[in-house]
Amino acid sequence: MFLATFILNSKRVRMNQFYQSTKTYFKTINFRKIIKKIGFLFLGIVMLLLITSVVLSVYFKNHKAEIITQINAKINESISGTVGIRDINYKFLKGFPNMTLALSQVELKDSLWSFHKRTLLKAEQIEIRVNVLGLLSNEINIDKIEIQQATLHLFKGKNGIINTAIFKPQLKGAKSKSSTTSSINEIVLDQVHFISENQLGNKLFDFNILSLQSKIDFGDDDWHTKLYVKTLAKNMAFNTQRGSFIKDKIVEGILVVDFSKQKNQISVAAENLEIGKERFDINAHFSLDKKKSPFDIAITTTILWKDASALLSDNISRRINQFDLKKPINVGCTIIGDMSETGDPEIVVTTKIKNNELKIPDGIISDCSFEASFTNQYEKGAGCNDVNSTITLTNLSGKYKTIPFTIPIGIISNFEKTTAAGSFKSDFPVSRLNEIVNKDLMHFSDGQAKVNLDFKFDILDLKIQKPLFTGNVTVKNATVNYGPRNLTFVKTEIQLDFTEQALLIKKINFKDRRNTVFMEGKIDNFLTLYYENPEKMLINWDIYATFLDVKQFVGVFTSSGQKASKKQRKKDDFSGGLYSVIDKCQMVLNLKADKMTYNKFEATNAKATILLLNNKLIIKNGWVQSSGGIISFDGQLAPYGDNFLWESSAKINRVDISHFLTSWNNFGIQSFKPRNIKGFLTASASLKGTLLSGGQLKTNSLSGAAKFDVSQGALVNFEPITNIGKFAFPFRDVNDIVFKDLSGNFKINGDLVDVNDLKVSSSVLNLDVNGVYSYNRGTNLAMTIPLRDPKKDEFIINKIERAANRNKGIVLHLMAVDVDGKIKIKWNKNHE
Repeated sequence: MFLATFILNSKRVRMNQFYQSTKTYFKTINFRKIIKKIGFLFLGIVMLLLITSVVLSVYFKNHKAEIITQINAKINESISGTVGIRDINYKFLKGFPNMTLALSQVELKDSLWSFHKRTLLKAEQIEIRVNVLGLLSNEINIDKIEIQQATLHLFKGKNGIINTAIFKPQLKGAKSKSSTTSSINEIVLDQVHFISENQLGNKLFDFNILSLQSKIDFGDDDWHTKLYVKTLAKNMAFNTQRGSFIKDKIVEGILVVDFSKQKNQISVAAENLEIGKERFDINAHFSLDKKKSPFDIAITTTILWKDASALLSDNISRRINQFDLKKPINVGCTIIGDMSETGDPEIVVTTKIKNNELKIPDGIISDCSFEASFTNQYEKGAGCNDVNSTITLTNLSGKYKTIPFTIPIGIISNFEKTTAAGSFKSDFPVSRLNEIVNKDLMHFSDGQAKVNLDFKFDILDLKIQKPLFTGNVTVKNATVNYGPRNLTFVKTEIQLDFTEQALLIKKINFKDRRNTVFMEGKIDNFLTLYYENPEKMLINWDIYATFLDVKQFVGVFTSSGQKASKKQRKKDDFSGGLYSVIDKCQMVLNLKADKMTYNKFEATNAKATILLLNNKLIIKNGWVQSSGGIISFDGQLAPYGDNFLWESSAKINRVDISHFLTSWNNFGIQSFKPRNIKGFLTASASLKGTLLSGGQLKTNSLSGAAKFDVSQGALVNFEPITNIGKFAFPFRDVNDIVFKDLSGNFKINGDLVDVNDLKVSSSVLNLDVNGVYSYNRGTNLAMTIPLRDPKKDEFIINKIERAANRNKGIVLHLMAVDVDGKIKIKWNKNHE
């Protein structure tokens, strides 16, 4: 510690001694003399500079004509055309020790100017720096040129005419008349409008060069420069029909430019070149061959998607603007072409995306990763154009809403008639579908879904056309609520197989509150119809149910339901389209059920073909076993305002009449109960009516016709008969009347039933009834009752003879009429 302190103090002492000695020296006479000499030297240099400049100015004035002649000679020995220079002036002191000359209002035209009217160069001022020693030896050696406020216009017309054929070819071994051997070492452009117009190749490059500075280092045959440029790119169109790249963007940076005589090409490289607000690394090569002008440009950058789109031509940007990526992406682009040829150059763009957020027209894909490449020459030799353009996606993964998926490979081809093809895979809990399907339409819970599909479809205005999917979709143990009908299906299993011709629904199993249903189906041309003509979609279902509640089943189709709310529907919510397809499509259901019910009606071994067409439910070839007999039927259900119109024709063969009437609530008849009648009913009917929402029959809405026949029938404890029988037939068993014949024809119109030829032949009495029966008010039935004991005719086999004896003896003519809501029996004074 002591030693360190000692050394530090010693250094401070030496520094103070040096400072004091230096301060003393500055005050000495010797130092003052040196300062004077330096001052005189500097003054001499300034004076020499001024004198030299004056001498050069005087020399220029005295030799201006000779200098102009030399400049013209130098220009004219190299060009074939006309050069116009309004004046030449000397720039005092600028470029010393060389001479700087200012050429004002310069115009350079080729020999074909009268045909194309494009002036190659028009400049307000061009400054050239001339070597003084060469000038004194009668030579014009230019080592710097500065062009200010000029327009440089390169032109090639549709007929091949050009304005750049202005330089004469140099003969091998020929010497310049001016004997100049120098090269231009420095070029400066200030406010120069550069245009390269190639009408034959549909190319246009238009730049406002705000500033360009270049110092050139020459080798034996090659040269090198670092070029600073700042320019406004008004147009950079490799194909004017496609639009311009980097349109109206400022380009600024340093370009490293090399010329190789051996390769006869110029190479350009730049790091962090600013285009607009973005930075790019660029490597490019431009050939100087006479017959062809091939070039290649390689560009790399890290950029936001929307910022990259703003730099592209219209034909590309208007497509990719439909998409966006939230985070910057690394992009590589190569452009390969020929300036002398027509058409687009070959463009290849590659990128690799990791954990980004992709916006698509239908929503957002989160956690998105993929590799992508674009080329406008997918098939080599087929041209660089939209038809031959392709985007290839590999290993695309992400989540749509919360649904994960992968696309191992996807190809988007032909930007004029765009098609997309690839494969799609997903495995997710079914409940995640709630993120993309409106809950008022469907709500999912439980279960797992797997998707494995290959796809191919056309894209028109970013909409899917002519889709083709092959593969399968499976769902297991899902619970689904269908909102418009308030149906809940539990333990739902689905297996869908997509083929080129159809969608095969191999297995759908589900349960709701009472029904257990197994379904298989087929939909021809499913995807095309789904997207284009859902009203033409025909779904063929084979449905098997161990138990089916018909009222609930019919209620599905007669429920007024509610469509998914439109207020909360988002742009990426396709529930509206899905509901529309479900609502418009047509279905054919081939139904089989072991057991079915409708209210109290029960049946077994049910079969029917059910068509759902244009909002109608049509039943064909219905067949069930019920009440010990067989019932066959057809019918249809169609919307009518808030209700539904129902039509049906049915045939009933030997059903137990008591059980049958009980099943149908005795059809609303109050005058007798099903327990009052026994036997087997055979009937046919053609009826129509109105069903309310939920499947209930609207009261008094029935109309149509029916006829029936009861065999082995009996009327048991029927009060209206027993009340009369006590007095009229005291010796007959009116409590158990056995029918030999019970048949009739009815016409039904709301509350009223027209009874035609109701014939009753029984063990107690015979009865013929005609008239009107009303479920409510208005019953008016004429009854003809022979008092002859039917047992007397019991053994008459001949039907004609038995019918002739039917009305022998005393015959009662009565009326059953409605009196204050009750049925009263009266004499029929006006009987026939």
